[in-house]
Amino acid sequence: MSLLSSIKVPLRAEGVAKSYGATRALRGVDFDVVAGAVNVLIGENGAGKSTLMRILAGVERPDEGRLLLDGEAVSFLSVRDAARRGIGIVFQELNLCPNLSVTENIFLGRSVSAGLGIDKKREHDRAAAVLARLGAAIDPDALVGDLRIGQQQIVEIARALAEDARILILDEPTSALSDSEVATLFEVIAELKRDGVGIVYISHRLEELMRIGDFITVMRDGALVASVPVAEASVPWIVEQMLGETGGLDVRSAANTPGAPVLEIEHATVRRPDGMALVDDVSLTLRAGEIVAIYGLLGAGRTELLEHICGARRGEGTIRLNGERIERLSIAARIERRLLLVPEDRQREGLFPNLQVGGNLAMSFLDQLAPRGLISRLSENRAVAAMIGRLGIKARSGATLIGALSGGNQQKVVIGRCLMRDPVAILLDEPSRGIDVGARAEVFATMRTLSAEGLAILFTTSDLFEALTIADRVVVMAAGRVTADLPADVADQTGLVRAANGIPLRPPAIAAHGAI
Repeated sequence: MSLLSSIKVPLRAEGVAKSYGATRALRGVDFDVVAGAVNVLIGENGAGKSTLMRILAGVERPDEGRLLLDGEAVSFLSVRDAARRGIGIVFQELNLCPNLSVTENIFLGRSVSAGLGIDKKREHDRAAAVLARLGAAIDPDALVGDLRIGQQQIVEIARALAEDARILILDEPTSALSDSEVATLFEVIAELKRDGVGIVYISHRLEELMRIGDFITVMRDGALVASVPVAEASVPWIVEQMLGETGGLDVRSAANTPGAPVLEIEHATVRRPDGMALVDDVSLTLRAGEIVAIYGLLGAGRTELLEHICGARRGEGTIRLNGERIERLSIAARIERRLLLVPEDRQREGLFPNLQVGGNLAMSFLDQLAPRGLISRLSENRAVAAMIGRLGIKARSGATLIGALSGGNQQKVVIGRCLMRDPVAILLDEPSRGIDVGARAEVFATMRTLSAEGLAILFTTSDLFEALTIADRVVVMAAGRVTADLPADVADQTGLVRAANGIPLRPPAIAAHGAI
């Protein structure tokens, strides 16, 4: 059913459902894309937003329901098929070739032909025209790799519009943009609206949505729970719809009694090459036996902060580990002092895919296995077997190939490799990323056990349930800054959502619990 009977709805989803195995991602969703308007789609992680957009853009097909384009039922075979019908999508992760020019990126995979070759002049002229339409002062001949992130975002939009897109899907378009780049993007969106383009806009930034949106649709647990014109919505109303009438579950973990400070961060600042602050004057303390969650939305600066702490990103400020300043030390030197990181992308940054489980676990302490240059296989096998047992890794032995393990068990292997160094503090970046609910519970149980043994744990998450379930303390980041620092026994979902969007908490909470 459409939002208003008098508006034009070129694209409509009716009763769309999608499952992945036993996981029900969409549950009979109805969604209208209004022409000449910004159609905001919002919901917590796992609400089904991205799945719905992938179906609208031809990336996937629904199990049930149908899509109507100009009133006629359609079934898109691919993204290219949807693009030919006037539906463009700009994914959250930019999909550009940095070694090609702006023009070459815009027409990549759909060149303008001239006889047996490519009509480069026509491509150049068309690229210049679509960039001018967007009000972008970007040279069509410039290499994409030389452009700022915000300019690259405009190139992605230009690529979609070059095929005369009537519907444009933008997934978290401002997550990596500066304030000035966001302002430019909003001007582009206003121009597209005037041209009658229907824009689907996905973001977690509530105030931004209220500023740019015309219609707001809220999803929760794979279902559509509300659709209203923006004039009928407010930030508190959106939070209530996202989390449920009661503001979400009140889940607490049994807090440990923290010990002495282990990791102390003072005025940490990390900047992009153009000077934009990814981490902006962050200070926090992590104590022995304490689990601290850093909660925030995409682009909040969580990963950049962890990379700075472990030495992978240069920055400003002071870092102390057990009282010793380490900000000038190398990654290897910080590891020697027993500060370890479990990266977010375990496949590319955390695992050695060609090695066995034992090889992955032992990689971090080869120097201890080979004091005279020769590896003691007996010592290695004993240590590997002990770690497999300690973490409950479901592998027959250390000889099992790492690729044969589930995502949750692979994550345990990465954690286990860090534990081989007997860390005093461990950093985990989105530790539940890409693992199922059962494996997530096992990883969290492991974290709780380790903290009870005195290990200081700092982990990032974009999942409210995770932050409230496992952490002793929740630190919230927004736009690179700490916006709240709350004990788990006083944190609640509504407050964390507000803080993650840069909205000040109520004065009593700020005064009592140190929210910034």
